[in-house]
Amino acid sequence: MDTKVDKLKLKRIVIKVGTSSLTYPSGKIHLRKLEELITVLSDLKNRGLEIILVSSGAIAVGVGKMGYAERPADLPGKQACAAIGQCELMYLYDKFFSQFHVKVAQILLTKDAFEVEERRENVTNTFLRLLEMNVLPIVNENDSVTVEEIIVGDNDTLSALVALLVEADALIMLSDIDGVYDSDPRKNPDAVKMETANLNSKKVRSGISGAGSSHAVGGMVTKFAAASLTVPKGIFTWVMSGEQPRDLYRFFDGETLGTLFIEGESDD
Repeated sequence: MDTKVDKLKLKRIVIKVGTSSLTYPSGKIHLRKLEELITVLSDLKNRGLEIILVSSGAIAVGVGKMGYAERPADLPGKQACAAIGQCELMYLYDKFFSQFHVKVAQILLTKDAFEVEERRENVTNTFLRLLEMNVLPIVNENDSVTVEEIIVGDNDTLSALVALLVEADALIMLSDIDGVYDSDPRKNPDAVKMETANLNSKKVRSGISGAGSSHAVGGMVTKFAAASLTVPKGIFTWVMSGEQPRDLYRFFDGETLGTLFIEGESDD
C-alpha cells in the first residue's frame, strides 16, 4: 500500500473512539471532550465525508453512573452496566449531534452479524441505507447480551469489521496514545513515535503494549489486530490521539498525525 495518502480522496470513514477518549478515570463522561468530538465530526460531515462512529464506553459510563469504583467482575454485572451506560451514551450523542442538525442511529452488533451470511447482508444494507439517508451510524458491541460464542471482544476489532462491511476508505482509531512507538512511552521517555508501522515487523510488534486505563479494554495489541484485517483489503488505517478531537481537522487537511499501518517486508 502506498504510504502517501491523498486524504482529500477519502470519503467513507470509520472512526473508532475509545473509552479513555470519552470518560474521566472515574468512568464518568468527559462532556467537554465529547462535545468537541461531536462538533468536529458534524463539521467533517458537512465537508462531505460519510462517517460511521464506533464508540466504546458503555460499560465504563454505566460503572460511573452507578458510582462503582471499578467494573463488576461478574458477567451479569458487566452486562447490566453496559445496558445502563449505552442508554446514557446514546442520549448524549443524540443531544449533542442534534445541535448541528445531524441525525444519528444506534447499531449494536455481535460477532454473528459478521459471520452469518444473511445477517451480514442485512447489517450491510442497513449501514448503506443510513448513509444514503445522510444519517450518522453510531456502533457498539451489544455488551448487554453478548456471550462467549458471539462476542467480538474489543471495539478496535469491531471497527475493523465494520470498515470491511461498508468498504470504507479509511479507519481511524482514536486512542489515549498518539501513535505507535518503538517501545512503551509510558515506561520509556525516549520512545520514538513512528509515522508508519509495518504489520509484518517483529521489531515493531515487540514494542506494543496493552490497555492503559482501568476502564478500557485492549490497547495497541488490538489496534494491530484490527489493522491486520483492514490494511490487506486496501483500507487506510491509522491510530492517533483522541485527546484533542480538533486534531482531526489538521489530519484531514493533510498533516501527518498518528501512525499509518502498512504491510512491508518481514524482518523475522
